[in-house]
Amino acid sequence: MKKILLMCSAGMSTSIMVKKMKEAAVSHKEEVQINAIAEQALEEHIAGTDIILLGPQVRFLQDKVQAEAKNVPVRVIDMMDYGTMNGAKILQFALDVIDGKK
Repeated sequence: MKKILLMCSAGMSTSIMVKKMKEAAVSHKEEVQINAIAEQALEEHIAGTDIILLGPQVRFLQDKVQAEAKNVPVRVIDMMDYGTMNGAKILQFALDVIDGKK
């Protein structure tokens, strides 16, 4: 099972995206664990994480989060995909990064 973390400043807006991504995972029969966290909670959730996705509103944190996450890839969610709540596309992006395709 792949573990995906979504991060924003308070973890609230990404919670909606988590729901959309989980729905996409079910329809595509992907076994993933997806959670939304606030920036301050990274340390307690980083173990076993395969990718961290940042909400576009906190893209400025990418270097800082990447330094904390070490070998875990950190990417910023595309603003258009985030704005349209395209959970399927964001899930596929995350899986492609995990699989080394992006």
